[in-house]
Amino acid sequence: MNEQQRMDQLCVNTIRTLSMDAVQAANSGHPGTPMALAPMAYCLWQRMLRFDPENPIWPNRDRFVLSNGHASMLLYSLLHLTGVKAVNADYEQVGRPAVTLEDIKRFRQLDSKCPGHPEYRWTSGVEVTTGPLGQGVATSVGMAIAERWLEHYFNRPGFELFNYRIYAVCGDGCMMEGVSAEAASLAGHLKLSNLCWVYDNNHITIDGSTRISFTEEIATRFMGYGWNVTRVGDANDLEMLERAFNVARQSADRPTFIIVDSHIGYGAPHKHDTSAAHGEPLGEEEVRLTKRFYGWPEEAKFLVPDGVKENFAAGIGARGTKLNAAWTEMLAGYRRSFPELAEYMERMQRRELPAGWDQEIPSFVPDAKGIAGRDASAQVLNAIAKRVPWMMGGAADLATSTKARLTFDGAGEFSAADRGGRNLHFGIREHTMAAVLNGISLSKARPFGSSFLVFSDYLRPSLRLSALMELPVIYIFTHDSISVGEDGPTHQPVEHLAALRAVPGLIVLRPADANEVAQAWRLIMDLRHEPAVLVLTRQPLPVIDRAKYAPAAGVAKGAYVLADAVDGKPDVLLMATGSEVRLCLQAYEQLKAQGIKARVISMPSWNVFEHQDQQYRDSVLPPAVTARVAVEEGSTFGWSRYVGAGGRCVGMETFGASAPMKEVQKKFGFTSGHVVEAAKEQVGRPTRPKR
Repeated sequence: MNEQQRMDQLCVNTIRTLSMDAVQAANSGHPGTPMALAPMAYCLWQRMLRFDPENPIWPNRDRFVLSNGHASMLLYSLLHLTGVKAVNADYEQVGRPAVTLEDIKRFRQLDSKCPGHPEYRWTSGVEVTTGPLGQGVATSVGMAIAERWLEHYFNRPGFELFNYRIYAVCGDGCMMEGVSAEAASLAGHLKLSNLCWVYDNNHITIDGSTRISFTEEIATRFMGYGWNVTRVGDANDLEMLERAFNVARQSADRPTFIIVDSHIGYGAPHKHDTSAAHGEPLGEEEVRLTKRFYGWPEEAKFLVPDGVKENFAAGIGARGTKLNAAWTEMLAGYRRSFPELAEYMERMQRRELPAGWDQEIPSFVPDAKGIAGRDASAQVLNAIAKRVPWMMGGAADLATSTKARLTFDGAGEFSAADRGGRNLHFGIREHTMAAVLNGISLSKARPFGSSFLVFSDYLRPSLRLSALMELPVIYIFTHDSISVGEDGPTHQPVEHLAALRAVPGLIVLRPADANEVAQAWRLIMDLRHEPAVLVLTRQPLPVIDRAKYAPAAGVAKGAYVLADAVDGKPDVLLMATGSEVRLCLQAYEQLKAQGIKARVISMPSWNVFEHQDQQYRDSVLPPAVTARVAVEEGSTFGWSRYVGAGGRCVGMETFGASAPMKEVQKKFGFTSGHVVEAAKEQVGRPTRPKR
């Protein structure tokens, strides 16, 4: 073994022992996978990765995704040893280390930069939040799509602004989760040769050997997806690992799947229950024995030997600095030659919009026949996307139904043959669609994806991560209520609005007419750190006469007074979202004719309304007016915060029914007459006897 080989081994063992010590100190975590994968990670970071530790947000850096996020100490060790610098939320470098040794000593403790699973925006150098298995690899497909699009849109002869690669590490758990199968299938179809997954083939999950549940031939599976598959028979062989990574880099027409055969908890020869090494600390005695096996000082804890950091600085550090400097110099020339493109690229990186992005947003004239929410949205989306070149997206095989499609000249279709298209075809893969949207957003483009509201269940884990990572992903959900009609309960959302409203940081908007749709899009596009859900109808909605009622600009505050008592002192408050606002307006006019003063409140977004000051909220919902009725073709869950203990909710307590729309609405009480009865009950007036 020569001097460099000894240093390589010392670095690998430093990663291992830091991981062991951190898990042991926390008395919580997974030491086995970081120990087994340390050679692979060292080889990739030290010899291959195009990454500058001094600038971890360099736009053309390679991306490293740890999909098996329980192995987080593997990544934290690398971030510490390579000296990755921290950046703040405004993307300004602040210079301190992203992960200090003290952070590692406080692994999994409150406020440490080393939480149990890697968290984007919390720890610099973490490219994506991982934890739910399969999410990381699925998100990496979105990153690969975005890189190919960026390359096509921005690169010019002599200016290769984007040419980075995406590496994702995964394990048996990721392979078992269905989202990884969806994502791998899509990546193979799109021939994303800039993508490489590294599969830790260790045959262990928390419950024990994979033999109890997982016996498929994984190599054959990925060949069937259209991937380039290669294998490294020994996870400790740095030369074979480097060769495999070079094979991936040379692949021109397929993504690469590297199978790395490892033994979890490698270096812990005395531990017979290897599954325990996966899911719990080794124990003090086993840590000592393992360190002895490595030739490590047995009592030393959190030891970083002399020369280790210097070795990383001479490898990934020097390489990254040189590449970043060359890129920065090239960017200066690019600005001179292509100033508009350079401005677009820099705005995109800062999540800013181009000047005049909203100039073509249409307004809609009053129309009793109306326009469906999905159709109004299609017009607004296309008006915006024409002026925001990095806006792209599509549907989970429902573009013709959701109308979430870019139809202007030049929009194009993203495919293996055309990397410049902005319409994405996800196939019937809702879960992966949302994960891909996250990956695109992490790459700073602005993605949207669509499906039916009822199928938000299929993608909820990825949507939740959009919110957790504070990514401005746009979700367009149509067919928004039991008014779907004949499709019946399987396609009629009931509990879905309540479930989406429960996600912290997610903006949910259900507009009442075409002009509210336009205003909802204005609000959405200004978001930088929040994902948004736009909930739209299939059926036409009358376009409200804004000369008679309040302007739709009130959407910006989440809820607003649409129609009011003449003296501004209502007897009863009628509140609704979406298509049910029309029922409240009809009831308002009927009550007015009967001498009852009502106020109609359109509430397209609870989330946004709750962020207004108390004075504004009280001006919309006066605390003194306790007679209140809420109307929504969905679960009544949550409405009690607005109607109070004595208020009335006209909503759903069961699943829907299959019948024509008007029959379904009548069956479940969504008529103006029913709203009038509920309002009269609230103000203490008798209702007409039932017949």
